[in-house]
Amino acid sequence: MKKIALLPEGSVSHEAVLHLFGDEPVELLYYKLISDVFLSTVQGKSDYSVIPIENTIEGSVSLHMDWLVNEVDIPMQAEWVYPSIQNLIGKQEQFLSDSGELDYSKITKILSHPVASAQCQQFIRKYAPQAEVENVGSTSEAVHIVKNNPGQGWAAIGTALGAATHELDVMAKRVTDHDNNFTRFVLIGPEPISFVRPNEQIKTSVTVTLPEDFPGALHQVLSAFAWRRLNLSRIESRPTKKKLGNYYFYIDILDEVNSILLQAAIAEIEALGCQVRVLGSYPCYKFESHVRV
Repeated sequence: MKKIALLPEGSVSHEAVLHLFGDEPVELLYYKLISDVFLSTVQGKSDYSVIPIENTIEGSVSLHMDWLVNEVDIPMQAEWVYPSIQNLIGKQEQFLSDSGELDYSKITKILSHPVASAQCQQFIRKYAPQAEVENVGSTSEAVHIVKNNPGQGWAAIGTALGAATHELDVMAKRVTDHDNNFTRFVLIGPEPISFVRPNEQIKTSVTVTLPEDFPGALHQVLSAFAWRRLNLSRIESRPTKKKLGNYYFYIDILDEVNSILLQAAIAEIEALGCQVRVLGSYPCYKFESHVRV
């Protein structure tokens, strides 16, 4: 049975991994911090780690990207996209008015992961502008904290699975600012993995570090992909953390790493004096709309 490391029970990561593996039996290992999720696989405690790296609304999850590139050397083995459906969670009876209606003005604090709370700013400003917003390590941790601190007017933003796990109420459903809110997850681990479901495409992720004092280097890097008609689905600059003003480029290419065209492009880029690191070449899976969430 495969061991999978992920953020706490009831988090979006938990919902997402249940969707990816379906009925396949797996052992889930929950960790409070994303650093511990990474290290679990590094240290051999788990076979794979589940890492959320990008969101429709907030873009890249910078901390997770930095760990993926700078702190560990574990290849990506799969990618899938899953909806981030956030809800307002608490003990509803604590927030009822004399007429029995939900009174948001009684909320003194809203806890959540910073990415999740950022996705719900319009709801918070409209219904609970008086509430202090506190960031914690995961949406599941936020729900757990609210459960353990009754009577203080605290609520959490998290998943329906998180509410059920901690026996709290979903006081308001789907409180995100946009309905089209999806999170991109990657499964990292030392060995390739396959699933029964068909994948949509194969993607290769690389980092490219440009040589210093090379005018037009990025243009030439992109040209190596462009004239070969290699489709790039993402390109992002990130600091190398070695020197102010030095950046590497994270690039997603819609092709297999062993394809003749991509191998030739990498060789051309390296000939320019650039450093190329392959982070993984892996199947991509999309959320199936008929799955109940």
